[in-house]
Amino acid sequence: MAAEQGTADILSGLTVGKPDGDPEETAEWIESLDELIRTQGTERAQYIMRSLLQRAGAQSVGVPMVTTTDYVNTIPADQEPEFPGDEEIERKYRAWMRWNAAVMVHRAQRPEIGVGGHISTYAGAATLYEVGFNHFFKGKDHPSGGDQVFFQGHASPGMYARAYLEGRLTEADLDGFRQEKSKEGNALSSYPHPRLMPDFWEFPTVSMGIGPMNAIYQAQANRYLHNRGLKDTSGQQVWAFLGDGEMDEPESRGLLQLAANEKLDNLNFVINCNLQRLDGPVRGNGKIMQELEAFFRGAGWNVIKVVWGREWDSLLEKDKDGALVDIMNQTPDGDYQTYKAESGGFVRDHFFGKSPETKAMVEDLSDAEIWNLKRGGHDYRKVFAAYKAATEFKGKPTVILAKTVKGYGLGPHFEGRNATHQMKKLTNADLKAFRDHLRIPVTDEQIDDDLYNAPYYHPGADSPEIKYLLERRRELGGFVPERRTKHAEVVLPGDKAYEMGKRGSGKQQAATTMAFVRILKDLMRDKEFGKRIAPIIPDEARTFGMDSFFPTAKIYNPNGQNYLSVDRDLVLAYKESVEGQILHAGINEAGSMAAFTATGTAYATQGEPLIPIYVFYSMFGFQRTGDSIWAAADQMARGFIIGATAGRTTLTGEGLQHADGHSPILASTNPAVVTYDPAFGYEIGHILRDGLNRMYGDIGDKPESFRNVMYYITVYNEPFVQPAEPEELDVEGLLKGIYLLKPAKVDGPRTQLLASGVAVPWALEAQKILAKDWGVSADVWSVTSWNELRRDGLDAEEEAFLNPGADARKPFVTQQLEGATGPIVAVSDFMKAVPDQIRQFLPNEFATLGADGFGFSDTRAAARRFFKIDSHSVVVRALEMLARRGEVDANAPKEAIEKYRLLDVNAGTTGNAGGES
Repeated sequence: MAAEQGTADILSGLTVGKPDGDPEETAEWIESLDELIRTQGTERAQYIMRSLLQRAGAQSVGVPMVTTTDYVNTIPADQEPEFPGDEEIERKYRAWMRWNAAVMVHRAQRPEIGVGGHISTYAGAATLYEVGFNHFFKGKDHPSGGDQVFFQGHASPGMYARAYLEGRLTEADLDGFRQEKSKEGNALSSYPHPRLMPDFWEFPTVSMGIGPMNAIYQAQANRYLHNRGLKDTSGQQVWAFLGDGEMDEPESRGLLQLAANEKLDNLNFVINCNLQRLDGPVRGNGKIMQELEAFFRGAGWNVIKVVWGREWDSLLEKDKDGALVDIMNQTPDGDYQTYKAESGGFVRDHFFGKSPETKAMVEDLSDAEIWNLKRGGHDYRKVFAAYKAATEFKGKPTVILAKTVKGYGLGPHFEGRNATHQMKKLTNADLKAFRDHLRIPVTDEQIDDDLYNAPYYHPGADSPEIKYLLERRRELGGFVPERRTKHAEVVLPGDKAYEMGKRGSGKQQAATTMAFVRILKDLMRDKEFGKRIAPIIPDEARTFGMDSFFPTAKIYNPNGQNYLSVDRDLVLAYKESVEGQILHAGINEAGSMAAFTATGTAYATQGEPLIPIYVFYSMFGFQRTGDSIWAAADQMARGFIIGATAGRTTLTGEGLQHADGHSPILASTNPAVVTYDPAFGYEIGHILRDGLNRMYGDIGDKPESFRNVMYYITVYNEPFVQPAEPEELDVEGLLKGIYLLKPAKVDGPRTQLLASGVAVPWALEAQKILAKDWGVSADVWSVTSWNELRRDGLDAEEEAFLNPGADARKPFVTQQLEGATGPIVAVSDFMKAVPDQIRQFLPNEFATLGADGFGFSDTRAAARRFFKIDSHSVVVRALEMLARRGEVDANAPKEAIEKYRLLDVNAGTTGNAGGES
């Protein structure tokens, strides 16, 4: 019973709980199958078994789905293809790479440097990568256009070690590992960071879970480009190298269904199953490979297990009664880890010694031979067979589960140890043992001379091994990884595309979300440019007023629309198409952000620019997927992220979880995000135009890196009359963050009202009240970007700090408000910290009104009165500041509070009802 409980989670359990009514007949059936395999091979046996299962289903015989198979290789030995390369040569330079990778990290541990690094991940995964590099990973000069490879972040030293042998990196570069400023010009980033090494890395992966998500959506983006006729990507493969511990991240598994539903057979996950996470076993009491097999198969993926190396083939062939497979099945991962930290004798006693049959199997093997029974992930032939099968499989994505040893070959202090991930230094003895294991021509004296200066090894560009290595890459289309930014020309739209925003809404009320959507529709209609827009929407298109896009742009679905739509007779019918333009991810912000990243970097990965425009509930952007947005910045994605239904009080009724009062602050933490909080449609038009020009237009003498930004634009769902663009609009001020919208028209005590987004109409109303009721002269400024004003101010301070004695540049906000007298009241529908970003750059007395605290459900007027951000609160705050200066009657503030019933939430009048978008 205990054994059954111990293995119930790792075996398919097809016969558990089912009594065998005729064991003799059962034995005959099994014997018949064994004879079929012996005489006709496993491939024929597979077909017979599939036919029987199919027939059993048709006859209503309840055969459960086989979610897990025995703990053996999926591809039988007799079905392995011939390995096409020179295994000895490949193994030779793989050893050099493993040595150089370890030495690079070890050198960086010199006491005066000590910058860290990881040795063991690449040591265990080298075979998985090298089979790919030598035979599968296509470079960008390949006729197919090249593959996209998501490298496991902790394995980056191995990629640098390969690039060194390829002649792409020098010894000085390797010695600059993790010293990006102190050794600038000869420096390597810790992990795959495209922003830090823009010609080398393509995909950031080391924030665990983001790699799997982004790889899935990269495969989708490739098909999206292909199906829309923008580029032939049919020959490209996406490879994602992942850790088995990493698969515990919800993001790692949470989007598998998309790959299966869209039949992304251009996608391959390679999971390095070394059975260890960062601190210990992934599943000490269970079997992570079996768990992942069941999970992926259940999600609709093709699963290939690579468990054992070729040395096990003869033992498995001898295993007629299944005793060996039974032990393989029942041994938990914690024990497998322990075996690799012990010895051949230990394995003989504790593994093979579990049954008389298996103990007899290895009587003729020495302890050394038992120790050399490799795991499948270290065997070129087994890995090649798996990769070949994966790339040839049609109709499903493939996951390869490859069993390895973390720290493989690094010696007993490293191999399989719980602390292996954090171990960065090699002792003198470790270095020598590792050298001997890899047969590196380095002398004891070279190691003894300076522990932290063990030499790298390169045999010279003319050596046969290096010539072979480079020839393999030439045949496959060039080096990998490599990032290129040359892309097809983008013809930007002209003035006509922005006319809708300039005209305003006339007498009709429209929220800024609707104003944005109308401009976007015109941009998509542009004949040259429109095809490059990739609208991305989670399951809220109708909330954002974007259901009008469905009939014309259509929703992308590689399977088309094979059902009769319930709303087919409506003007705004839901329409899916293989050529659809809209990426509609469902209730899935994480997937939407992954789609944004894939499309927003198509200019580099595919040379075909796409402009992703991701529209989402503002609360579910930076707060929910901030890590993905950070990775998108690392990958240098370009595009627009639109925080719709923004504001803490504007989205009435939805309540605490939906009330965004802080996303601009979160956005300010991302250096690649340019944040705007526009009030009107014409402002949105100018911001969109400026963003497109920055990403793909004329940027003058600015560096190309200036283009690598994402514009975050907050828009609201409260409808009001959108004004036409003013004739003398200060466009420079609008784009830099602030412009004078409406100067005061009365003489009196002066004050300045600064507002952004949906709060601008409140400030305009306050301007009227101050003039009418109190004779106060208030100028109203539209602050389109508190964030950009702060960045400019900080830049000016930095310039002054580093250039003492020189004339200091004034921040733009200081210049704009120069001569604007009186105290400043700043207001927005966000927390006080948003406007407070510019406080230090202004000499005026400054007060901020904001919606600090949690949001709640209520009317807009009541919520704004509660937070004291409505028009009358602006009036009272301005009066208080003027009263302190003696410019209005000292009793005016108190009178105003009573007059407007400021403490009564039911007395608020700022805002209206309605407005879905």
